[in-house]
Formats: sequence, structure tokens, C-alpha cells
Amino acid sequence: MPIPTIGALRKLFSQVHQADLVLLHDCLYLSNIAALLYARMAGVPVVLVQHTRVVPYRNRLLRAFVGLANRLIARCMLASAQQVVFISQNTARYFASVRFRRPPAVVFNGVDIELFRPLKEGEDRSEVRERLGLPKEGIVVLFVGRFVETKGLSTMKRLVEMIPEWTWAFAGWGPLDPGSWNAPNVRVFSNLRGGSLAPLYRVCDLLVLPSTGEGFPLVVQEALASGLPVVCSTDTLGADGAMQGFVRGVPVSVGNNERTAREFLKAIKELIASETEKSKSEERRAFAVSRYSWDAAVDRYLEIALRLVTPERSDAVESENLPEEGRR
Repeated sequence: MPIPTIGALRKLFSQVHQADLVLLHDCLYLSNIAALLYARMAGVPVVLVQHTRVVPYRNRLLRAFVGLANRLIARCMLASAQQVVFISQNTARYFASVRFRRPPAVVFNGVDIELFRPLKEGEDRSEVRERLGLPKEGIVVLFVGRFVETKGLSTMKRLVEMIPEWTWAFAGWGPLDPGSWNAPNVRVFSNLRGGSLAPLYRVCDLLVLPSTGEGFPLVVQEALASGLPVVCSTDTLGADGAMQGFVRGVPVSVGNNERTAREFLKAIKELIASETEKSKSEERRAFAVSRYSWDAAVDRYLEIALRLVTPERSDAVESENLPEEGRR
């Protein structure tokens, strides 16, 4: 998805032929496959940013299909692109055996560190919570992401049942809507996107994400930039080895929600009990600022793009990014 129409493919063909560079995110989209083929025909360089690998769906047939598509399609596309960028170390390891045209780069998704931040001096946590419809006092656990199987919604449901005295805030949308659980300790925020999520990070006690098979969920970086403790799967923790000192990783037992929930709950309680110093929040914030700066990610992509476009275009783009006196 999406499945392009003939008219859309024609328009895509025209746009690719007018471009100096094509930037694609992930392989297994029909429109991206078409765009890469068009770019090869037109001699336009391609930067392919790969987020995902094999998603551990419970359905074996679906899991096998995605694995086959990665071998037959994704690997060929990655080998064809002039430059491959991985957004996590997990994905880079999965595709490490591909014969790339250039050494692949790992560029973590950038976070708007001015938007995603802890509460400022003078901001009232209770007041912000009340405005969001959350209890002024007590533990509030946050989940941010699509309400789908791979995000660990079954585990989250069991956690909600195990600790009814805590409030569990779910920000996202999808078929496995926590609102359908009819649990009085659940709050669902399906209308929050991007910047409107920032206050929610600031007033919750920690982020929990029992997802598997992902590249690097941006919500982990947003939580760290907000100074929030994070408990996620060990699989997600592997997206960036440098997170080890700032994020708690828990193994996910696929098909055993009870065991996974117990392990997550143990880690959550230990983390909450240890959160007595403000300095820990500041350390997480400082780590995210140094590691996941939006500006740094943009600069890295610009550097990659400039290497691939024609020398004339490179000079023009570099000139545009110089101060006025530099252009003269």
C-alpha cells in the first residue's frame, strides 16, 4: 500500500525525470519500486532510506511472504541505489550482506529538540495533566504508536489488567483500539499528532513500548528528548547501542503475552522506584540532544545528496547554503 493507478505512475514517471535526486523511504511499496525503476531509466541518482526488516507477524504465511519479498525485492533495490541509509543499527545488520554500490550510512531520525523537552521552570505538571484529562496525581504510563499487533498491544492490555491503580495513556490509532477494552484506567488520545504529543511526554512517568521487528521507533527518541524514562523490547534497544545507559530493554516472548507482561512490569516498577533524581531526566535529555538532533540529521542528508547530484548542481546547492558574503 498504496497501490498506484496508471495515471499516478505516469505522473511519478514525469516527476522522476525532472528530478536531480530521488529520495525513497523503504523498499516494499509499489510506488517506490516504480520510482527506482524510473530513476534508473533516467539516470537519476537514488538515496534509499531503509527503516524496516522482517516484521515478526504471528501469521507465519505473512511473515514468510515479507521475508521472501525482502530477499527478492528489497535486497535488489538496496544493491541498485546509489546510496543506502539505514535509520537503525538493527536494520543495517539485517541487510549487511547486500553488495552495496557505496558503503551504507546509518542516520538516526532527527527529533525537534526544542519541541520535545521536559517541563520548563514554572510549568505546572498537575495543570498540564488536568488539561489533557489525566489525573493530577499518581503514576501515568505512556504508550505512543499505532494500535497494531507488532507494537505489542496484547502485552499492553495485560499490563493494564495487572496494575489497575495506574493510569495508562495510549496515543495513536489503529484496529486494536485500547478504548474497546472498557478499562477505567485507560485514556486514549487518537487526535494527537506531532507537536501536540509533546505535552503528553512531559507529564507522564515513563514510556512503555513492547514492539518488535521495527527499525527505530521515533517515539523512543522523542521520549528521551523529553527526559522521560523508557522501557522497550531488547529488540528495539538494539537500534542504537549507545542507548544502553538510558533505556531499559526487556525480552519479548513472542506468543506468550503473560510472560512478556510480567517481565515488563518488573522493569517498569524498578525504573519508577529509581526515578528520584532530576539529574537522570537531564542526562536522558542531554543524550538525545547530542545523538538525535534534527539539524544534525538534515545536515547528514544534505551532505549525502551533494555527493550524488551533478557537479554543477552541487555547486549551486552549496552556494545557496552559503551566507550572502560567501555567494559573492
